[in-house]
Amino acid sequence: MSKTENTATAAEVRAEAPQAPEGFLTVRDLRVHFPTDDGLVKSVDGLNFSLEKGKTLGIVGESGSGKSVTSLSIMGLHRMGTKRGAPRISGEVWLDGEELIGASPDRVRQLRGQKMAMIFQDPLTAMHPYYTVGAQIIEGYRAHHPGTSKKQARVRAIEMLDRVGIPQPDKRVDAYPHEFSGGMRQRAMIAMALVNDPSLLIADEPTTALDVTVQAQILDLIRDLQKEFGSAVIIITHDLGVVAELADDILVMYGGKCIERGPASTLFESPEHPYTWGLLGSMPRLDRELQDRLIPVKGTPPSLINVPSGCAFHPRCPYAELTGGRSTTEVPTLAEAADKHFAACHLPIADRHRIFTDEIAPRL
Repeated sequence: MSKTENTATAAEVRAEAPQAPEGFLTVRDLRVHFPTDDGLVKSVDGLNFSLEKGKTLGIVGESGSGKSVTSLSIMGLHRMGTKRGAPRISGEVWLDGEELIGASPDRVRQLRGQKMAMIFQDPLTAMHPYYTVGAQIIEGYRAHHPGTSKKQARVRAIEMLDRVGIPQPDKRVDAYPHEFSGGMRQRAMIAMALVNDPSLLIADEPTTALDVTVQAQILDLIRDLQKEFGSAVIIITHDLGVVAELADDILVMYGGKCIERGPASTLFESPEHPYTWGLLGSMPRLDRELQDRLIPVKGTPPSLINVPSGCAFHPRCPYAELTGGRSTTEVPTLAEAADKHFAACHLPIADRHRIFTDEIAPRL
């Protein structure tokens, strides 16, 4: 082979290699499918989004929509499953210019905890019951700072417990997870996630099973720590109310896909997708008198093994008949409905605006 041919081949390889995006976190065409005896579970099926440092993205949707699977894929935790149940993961996840899906498990392990961290839904099961809270924070810190002594790491653990608002941190550092209340365990989990100053923080249902007052405290804590560390934050929840004031942008998932995405203020003021209308209509409001009963989204979420043809939401959509049959045969694409506001819906934009103005907005 000539030198010219070698050069051409190298150039072709470079051209085919994926190009790093400019954003801090970028997800491109992420697909996570789980093979089972009953069929292929398409938990995430072609997801795209990006997030800058210092910004918060809220990912919302019902249980089974693919929210948590997305977060675990970013963290590289799906690779820890058994070979038989290992998912089929494709697409790209770029974190600060580095692609994670194709990275080695060792490299992802280095980044996990140091550059990206996660607050899990249930801290009581996420934390080891046989080790003290402090020991678990210390272990996470020393894993990424090998030259640090246990004494130095303990000082760091106490500092983090104090920072997240746990009283008497010098004593509580030696307590076990079961000795903490639910809110304190969640704070300890946040301390553990932030001990290495990660640039990306993922919070998966961080306020589940907590009372309303503690929920507000946890969300305020995440907001304050984000300002302090300048981290990019992803809040995963089924409750739009949780991200109403916390998120800069919101991504609504349904059936493993993004069906609406846009700035939080725009999405709350003029949502574009009938599913989002349903979520907003089923959410209680404290800033106005309740005139009617809350209206739930009819039906149940789709099976991710047998996702309905066309628009996955069409069996539950009260406006599916207005699409001329397209909703049952064609998968809608995510199209821009307004500035930086995208929706995947076959309803013409004019019809969506008319329906929202005349029928939906008066009930919200």
